[in-house]
Amino acid sequence: MYKPRYTLPELMHQGYGSRVALILESILIGFMVGLIIVFFRYLLLQTDTLRRGIYHAPHSLMYWLRWGAVLALIGLVLGWAGKVWPLIKGSGIPQIKGALAGSLPLNYRELPVKLLTGLLGLGAGLSLGREGPSVQIGAYVGKGVLSVFPKPEQEQHWLIASGAAAGVAAAFNAPLAGVLFVLEELQASFSPLFLACAMSASMTADAVAGLFFGWGPVFDFRYIAVLSLKDIPWVILLGVSCGLAGDLFKRLLYWGLNGYERCRIPQILRPVIPLLVSIPLGLRWFDILGGGHDLIESLAHEERTIGVLALLLAGKILFTILSYGSGTAGGIFLPLLVCGALTGDLLSLCLWRLGYIAEGQNLNFIILGMAAFFTGVVKAPITGIVLILEMSANFNHLGNLVLVCFCALLTSELIASKPVYVVLLERLVGRRNPPQTSEGVKAA
Repeated sequence: MYKPRYTLPELMHQGYGSRVALILESILIGFMVGLIIVFFRYLLLQTDTLRRGIYHAPHSLMYWLRWGAVLALIGLVLGWAGKVWPLIKGSGIPQIKGALAGSLPLNYRELPVKLLTGLLGLGAGLSLGREGPSVQIGAYVGKGVLSVFPKPEQEQHWLIASGAAAGVAAAFNAPLAGVLFVLEELQASFSPLFLACAMSASMTADAVAGLFFGWGPVFDFRYIAVLSLKDIPWVILLGVSCGLAGDLFKRLLYWGLNGYERCRIPQILRPVIPLLVSIPLGLRWFDILGGGHDLIESLAHEERTIGVLALLLAGKILFTILSYGSGTAGGIFLPLLVCGALTGDLLSLCLWRLGYIAEGQNLNFIILGMAAFFTGVVKAPITGIVLILEMSANFNHLGNLVLVCFCALLTSELIASKPVYVVLLERLVGRRNPPQTSEGVKAA
């Protein structure tokens, strides 16, 4: 009589623990992350349109006072949420790094709060990006799936990191950049199986986002001519400039975070400050508000003077610091790209005025500046290169991207500038686990 080698429960258990099951779960995570981020991006687009209508239409003083009251109320809600759920604050990337390292908890039930606070803060005009919340949302989804389908610890880390990769892919239509970002920033160890999981989740999330927002690149740039060999010194200069500017950005960011604490401003009131500041900024420099996607695209089509570009760059940096330091949900990915684009455009305009480069090369410097500034701040050059390639859909500048990111990274290393997410994680862990004094130890 024939006896089966395995019973049905044993076969199901073996199948659930197989590599195929792990990849299928990654696809499920990518699909869920894609749907949530599509919803998030759609609502942000609607709020951007609403905000543009508010600031571009003539209104009375009483109207602006009422709008200020609305923003103050939104700020109080954001401050209260940050006080009750402290791990939803900021981009969320340091939180995921800490969760994967075992130094911070990861509670997937905070996902709705992260989504709502990110929508309120970004939609109201704070200079923050959608990518950080998208990364944390993706990790939350991975953790939520694990609550239903438990896995060994190593596989748990893989699925959480795969969800984070899916968040980047859906936010920027950049699946490869999502995988590489996780490899450079979140996942210390590497294996072919983890790569398969991350790719599965990332490609699935990108496909879902593409169905709703189209398959084209995020930035609608015209054809980009290749820079000549005589322009290589200026590419190097741009990389060094972005490395130095990135370090300045980080120092100001930490100073801003400390500033709210030194002034002893209660957490519940902190988001109110940048939201009220956004009113005069929006009336005079509307492009500084929000993440800055439209500002990057406008640089490729509109001519601005050196003074205007310098003011936009300074204003974007300072308002980003004021917004991020307030402790509400939102990332710095997109503001970093804006600062890099402005730096590249400013340098190209100066070089053209001095006669060192030909007219019409500013778009090359805008694209190179985005990758270099990102590298100088985050110190993830491969992610920066691939992210800009996918967002611009043009491989003509691949060699120059490698060169400018290498120069930015080398400059950052020479001045001993630490990666921003490493420093933010150290600050976060240090505040949750403050060092005990001898008196505190005795009292304990």
